[in-house]
Amino acid sequence: MSESLRVLQVLTSLDRGGMETMTMNFYRHMNRNTIQFDFLLHREKEGDYEAEARSLGASIYRVPRQNPLSPHYLKALDRFFEEHPYQVVHVQLDCMSAPPLDAARRHGAVVRIAHSHNSHQDKDFKYPLKLVCKRFIRHEATDLFACGIDAGRWMFGTDDFRVVRNAIDVDDYAFDAECRERVRRELRIGKGVLAIGHVGRFAPAKNHAFILDVFAGALKLCPDAVLVLVGDGELRSEVERRAQSLGVYDSVRFLGVRSDVAELMQAMDIFLMPSVYEGLPLVLVEAQAAGLPCLISDSIPRDCDFKGSTIERMQLSESPASWAAALVGMRGDSSDRAKGPAVVRAEGFDVRAEAERLARFYVRRLEELG
Repeated sequence: MSESLRVLQVLTSLDRGGMETMTMNFYRHMNRNTIQFDFLLHREKEGDYEAEARSLGASIYRVPRQNPLSPHYLKALDRFFEEHPYQVVHVQLDCMSAPPLDAARRHGAVVRIAHSHNSHQDKDFKYPLKLVCKRFIRHEATDLFACGIDAGRWMFGTDDFRVVRNAIDVDDYAFDAECRERVRRELRIGKGVLAIGHVGRFAPAKNHAFILDVFAGALKLCPDAVLVLVGDGELRSEVERRAQSLGVYDSVRFLGVRSDVAELMQAMDIFLMPSVYEGLPLVLVEAQAAGLPCLISDSIPRDCDFKGSTIERMQLSESPASWAAALVGMRGDSSDRAKGPAVVRAEGFDVRAEAERLARFYVRRLEELG
């Protein structure tokens, strides 16, 4: 191949969500003499990763917010693919993936990939429409990807899909005692203080209200404990108000969206993730690479339980007090954390190997179907 194969990645945005971070991880570590990514986004606002994507050689395009019932949206997709023909299109819109896959097919895209990142969806007013839309995905895609078994089965209703791991640069998360002390000083976390961490968008699935209830219970057992919340989202103000009403606000660090998650994880002692549902959460891979003990809900797929990591699961029906007791009981010796990168690498989540695997798939599949 004389020049790079340009693969169109179709996403909602390029903000610092798990799906977007995973895509950028692959892009950074891919041989860009062979594969180049371009991006079709559904938000006008500049995303956190857009400047970096452009610096790596990507072109970025925009269409209106996804609405499969809107003629305006469907015409915009049609116009885009008519003006920008791609042979390989990789759509990461979960249930709403069918419309861009359909437009790509009609305008000559040979390889059309639908990628599932969730094993469930919020049951909001869009839920019935999402259930209808996801039924058309298999008819429009040539290939089905999923972050894990549960996500693939839920989205596609079949076992005929390829698992693409939510891979990371594991060395970035290797435990560093110097970094830990520096970041804890910056976050005003005293020596010996228990730091409980969570990274995630302030959205219903992440269950921040329950996180605060658990933390309130933990404070009864460890009065100087600190909760570190990394992320932003539509529920942040509500969560902050809840922290105030529970009387725990002064012990919570609301850090917003951060580009230094790997360093922030060094400062944590335990990772808390009581999600209502997940696909295969990238941050849980990161937490294990950082060697953090993890207390998670039983709603998270078991693909996430890496041999050699310290992971405990609890039902969301159990009381916050029970969660708090388990959380405090998991506090361990930071010297055990150095094994994290080896644990994650052994499970096949090293982005260097996975990026090569994905690049080979793009090229080989185009040759097979072209």
